[in-house]
Amino acid sequence: MSDSFRPRSDFLRTLVSRGYVRQCSDLEGLDARALEGGLCGYIGFDCTAASLHVGSLVQIMMLRWLQKSGGRPVALMGSGTTRIGDPTGRDESRRILTPEAIDENKAGIQQVFDRFLAFGDGPADAVMADNADWLLKLNYVDFLRDVGRHFSVNRMMSMDSVRLRLDREQELSFLEFNYMCLQAYDFVELNRRMGCVLQMGGSDQWGNIVTGLDLGRRMGREQLFALTSPLLTTASGAKMGKTAQGAVWLNAAMLPAFEYWQFWRNCDDADVGRFLKLFTELPLDEIARLEALAGAEINDAKKILATEATAMAHGREAAEAASEAARKTFEEGALAQDLPSVDIAAAEVEAGLGVLSAFVKAGLVASTGEARRQVKGGGLRVNDAAVTDERAQIGAADAAGGVVKLSLGRKRHVLLRLV
Repeated sequence: MSDSFRPRSDFLRTLVSRGYVRQCSDLEGLDARALEGGLCGYIGFDCTAASLHVGSLVQIMMLRWLQKSGGRPVALMGSGTTRIGDPTGRDESRRILTPEAIDENKAGIQQVFDRFLAFGDGPADAVMADNADWLLKLNYVDFLRDVGRHFSVNRMMSMDSVRLRLDREQELSFLEFNYMCLQAYDFVELNRRMGCVLQMGGSDQWGNIVTGLDLGRRMGREQLFALTSPLLTTASGAKMGKTAQGAVWLNAAMLPAFEYWQFWRNCDDADVGRFLKLFTELPLDEIARLEALAGAEINDAKKILATEATAMAHGREAAEAASEAARKTFEEGALAQDLPSVDIAAAEVEAGLGVLSAFVKAGLVASTGEARRQVKGGGLRVNDAAVTDERAQIGAADAAGGVVKLSLGRKRHVLLRLV
């Protein structure tokens, strides 16, 4: 993107100033189209899990800003393309999911979008489409004749998603090779059905997106636009959305609001300003003030980041409760009732529950073997007291008020609630 480009539309002004833009097929043209009003743009999300994680949050926020600037965002569910699997950035084929599993995943992903976008029938209301509506009805021979003839195998072989896989001598199935054809066709179909002229995504999707742009031109559609965001990593170089404990899910059923809040609170100092721009709607001058904080004061900026990001994904009430739970737990040393909790039969504790098994039941460790290693490293605590004996048991005396607090390290806590 040229440093001399000065967007006039609210949409691109916001995206450029907050750091969302990596590549664009025609910045000037897209800016002019956005100024006309009613810009319709989409991003596709395959239904490979029951929730999206924070690695998808940049794209979700781009749709949100499109709506806030008066445009019409389309969240495209990939129930059709999920049956094939995107080969981008992968060394092996994705696991093929059953139609029932895909539908379940789609329902979970829809819950995420309900937090970020306003859906309805108005001209600026968000739309949730599903490419299964047209892909599953295609006749293969007709598709090859009417659409497939516009694709160049030579060009497809040069795309990173294909070339890098072949360079590593990893098998690429014909099924996966067709993925970019279907994604390109999605763009044309959304343009025909909804007047969608913009496809957005991460920069690893650039090849697939511009293939759709080229297909639209060859099939006589209006001018289409491609826009990608930078692939996001943390200051430590880690891939966004993944932690040592697993994915940071956006669905509350898969990750409680408290743990989501903690993820943002524990970000690296160097990431605070960038994350405030990308994952909150705070004004840029306020972000500049927070970003300039130094020393211990940077923690105040992290708490604001955590609360604002959590409010967007889980609601303001849940965000404030998570913030208060963290304050009580870490600043007052009190037992915060809003910590993540797991119900357990009172009889099981009264009979004596092995401490290793308790941490597995709480989901803080994956196995008793992992719990045993944590004991040796001093990483487990029961009611804030270090566990030193792997044969220890949790009994009724530990369950003051019907609750036992289990901690892994200093930042992960779960309450065992006796029922």
